[in-house]
Amino acid sequence: MKSRGILYIVGTPIGNMEDITIRALKTLKEVDVVLAEDTRQTLKLLSHYGIKKSLISYHRHNEIDKINQVISILDEGKKVALVSDAGMPIISDPGQALMQHLCSNNYDAVVIPGVTAVITGLVKCGLDASKFVFEGFLSVNKKQRREKLDILKSETRTTVFYEAPHKLLYTLKDMLLTIGNRKICIARELTKLHEEYIYTDIVEAIKTIEENGIKGEIVLIVEGANKEEIKELEKESLENISSKDMVLSLMQEEGIDKKEAIKKVAKIKGIHKNEVYKEVIDI
Repeated sequence: MKSRGILYIVGTPIGNMEDITIRALKTLKEVDVVLAEDTRQTLKLLSHYGIKKSLISYHRHNEIDKINQVISILDEGKKVALVSDAGMPIISDPGQALMQHLCSNNYDAVVIPGVTAVITGLVKCGLDASKFVFEGFLSVNKKQRREKLDILKSETRTTVFYEAPHKLLYTLKDMLLTIGNRKICIARELTKLHEEYIYTDIVEAIKTIEENGIKGEIVLIVEGANKEEIKELEKESLENISSKDMVLSLMQEEGIDKKEAIKKVAKIKGIHKNEVYKEVIDI
């Protein structure tokens, strides 16, 4: 019985062709098949380094259907490389479903690390890079996008997004409505000829883009919330919840009596317990 082949997850350049490791090139030369997000894009990279390989189209619209084909190739003992158009596969790119299947069925996979736009943008953003949250692409659906931003508004860590140039203005306007004005860095066309880092805030960025537009692939880095913002958000949240609902919730969830629940709510809201009692007298 043949031993199973290995899947190599290979990081590729995000713009500059020279940003590829010796190990990645060695791997691409040795594998039997390359799974490519866009075969035309991958062909440019392989041709640049004089590598000829059999390519299989593997993108977000066909990745589920292609898994069985990939498994069959691995079962033949062949080596397979997975690449995306730029950066590390699986990170906001195809490959997650395949990796889950391989891990669940004890297939071998090897990561060949490479450059990623999220880290490249983060290290030069001028914001706190010691702790961060990566959210990838926000939804194109306005309601879903705002719901996600509403969840993130109290996040104290720097938050990193990928964004398309034609969507950036809408995203920034939604951010202004949900999280308020914050310091941001717009990193565009990373490692390419027209690479640019724009250090600004949300309000100024909206004005500039409305006047001049913006082009290129974008990494958007947003400052985290500070303690004062969080306190204000918590205050607003408490003001939107009635004392009666809070008392009922405490009685049901913690099993305490009405009198104890009134004391707790008064303390949380910073008001006299008599004010709470007036709202809950009918409970």
